[in-house]
Amino acid sequence: MIAPGNSPVDFVNPCILSHLSSQFMPSARDLSSVPMEAEHSSTGVREKGRSVLVIDDVSDVTEMLSVLLTHAGYEVCAASSAQEAIALALDHHFDMIISDIGMPDMNGYELAEILRSKPGYAAVPMIAVTGFSMFDDRNRSLTAGFNAHVTKPIDPRSFLDLIEQL
Repeated sequence: MIAPGNSPVDFVNPCILSHLSSQFMPSARDLSSVPMEAEHSSTGVREKGRSVLVIDDVSDVTEMLSVLLTHAGYEVCAASSAQEAIALALDHHFDMIISDIGMPDMNGYELAEILRSKPGYAAVPMIAVTGFSMFDDRNRSLTAGFNAHVTKPIDPRSFLDLIEQL
């Protein structure tokens, strides 16, 4: 999925924080157009029971996605590496996994394959959110076990719609 007006070969330079902010973090004006989740139980947890694990080696990205998802009513846990994500996933069951692909030590493709082999994760929705935007990258994500491949920059509303569809 590509934000309107962007070509499939746009890449984000993760070294420029201000550029990251404009690419991943919706402005306060944009967040006001994202509906707040109204389906909370007395415990404050969404009725759908959706907990999300977000994995990216760039902490600014995990923080920005966490804010977006939390604002929409999700419980979010963040990991900065695939190894950390595996440990968290074995310790706590998540209802959705959102992962970067290009990470050091273990990439997102390998992470998806490992998580798919773990008890309870065969059918958990997984979304690749990445700067990898070539046709083969999308196919490789789906083959590795992701349900969707979203190219950065993301459109917050479309991203939340995708999550709700999965």
